[in-house]
Amino acid sequence: MTYVFKIAFRYFFSKNEQTVINKINFLSLILIIISSASLFIVLSAFDGLKTFGLSFSNKFDADYELSPLNGKYLKVSPEIISEINNLEEIVEVAPQIEEKVFLSFKEKNQVAVLKGVDSSYNKVIPIKDLVMIGDWIDNDNSKTVIGYGISSKLGLGVYDYSSFLKISVPRNNNSSVLNLNPFKSLPLIVVGLYQINEELDNKYIFTSLSFAKNLLNLKENQYSNLIIKTIDNINKKKLEEKINLIVEEKTKLTSRLEKNAALFKMLNTENIAVYFIFSLVMIISLFNLVGSLIMMILNKKKEMKILIAMGVSNKNLSQIFYFIGLIICFVGGIIGLSLGSLLVFIQKYSSIINVPGTNLSYPVEFNIKNIIVVFLTLIILGSISSLWSIRGIKKISNQAMN
Repeated sequence: MTYVFKIAFRYFFSKNEQTVINKINFLSLILIIISSASLFIVLSAFDGLKTFGLSFSNKFDADYELSPLNGKYLKVSPEIISEINNLEEIVEVAPQIEEKVFLSFKEKNQVAVLKGVDSSYNKVIPIKDLVMIGDWIDNDNSKTVIGYGISSKLGLGVYDYSSFLKISVPRNNNSSVLNLNPFKSLPLIVVGLYQINEELDNKYIFTSLSFAKNLLNLKENQYSNLIIKTIDNINKKKLEEKINLIVEEKTKLTSRLEKNAALFKMLNTENIAVYFIFSLVMIISLFNLVGSLIMMILNKKKEMKILIAMGVSNKNLSQIFYFIGLIICFVGGIIGLSLGSLLVFIQKYSSIINVPGTNLSYPVEFNIKNIIVVFLTLIILGSISSLWSIRGIKKISNQAMN
């Protein structure tokens, strides 16, 4: 270690005779500890909220969705589905039918999205595990599972045989003049209620594939899309090429990220905004570091005169006070990140703060990436602050010699 580092460490750790300078130095260290801990805690909390928000998407959306490039329905035979399912990247494939429908129950109405599924659906998306009351449909043509939101709005209960839920869709071919009803309607009995989040609970209902095909007058091998569960870290482009060799018509493969592109973009934008806002707080705290270094430089005029007499250059003097600034940032960052990490771990495993109005623990995520981001931000901003503080040291050293 060179004498520049040794002098910088000595100035940092030694007690100064001037009480005011001691207090300023201590205050600058405390502010750096608080700002670095705050930035880390906020980033950890945002990561927790991001994971919590995306967990609903991960529960309800498949890894990939195969849909027709042109047209509304995809025509695939059981043999083609089986061949896709046998690809090494794929864990399970399930066909589904999606269509907007009109729900009616005891003079109450609502628009929803019908999902016609079979037994393989639960192998891709474990929706069966999210049924809170009642049972799953089990491919029964007369049964449906709906969300809590739809149940509340329509006043529907489970296994209420006194009145059936009526599902209606426009007829595809209503060419008959005598047919005055342009809608096709079929009754269903509600056998289960699922709960994911408010948006999804108010949007989807589940029936069997055969019921959906009957309601929409679809052919045996017609589906809206195929949902796919894959192994981790696959190459989407290669998988799409393999599927296109199997499926006769043109298709497109959409990942969960692409399907929820707007949500991911919003979360990433918010993350960047939060980072810059709390980086500004760190910048404000570093103003105190600037004042601390300037006061220390003015206070060390006598020592500077001795060092210059010993052959220390102005450049070396600048380096000494520059390293003092970095040491303050380094020590403050280590303590702040340690404190922030401790608070994040306490919240994660002991839940000291709940989401307002609920008994739900406020979600946080401990991420090494956040430690690196906070520490690099502090060192970069601290370096700039230290450089700005020592810009007039040559003039001060010349005054010391006179």
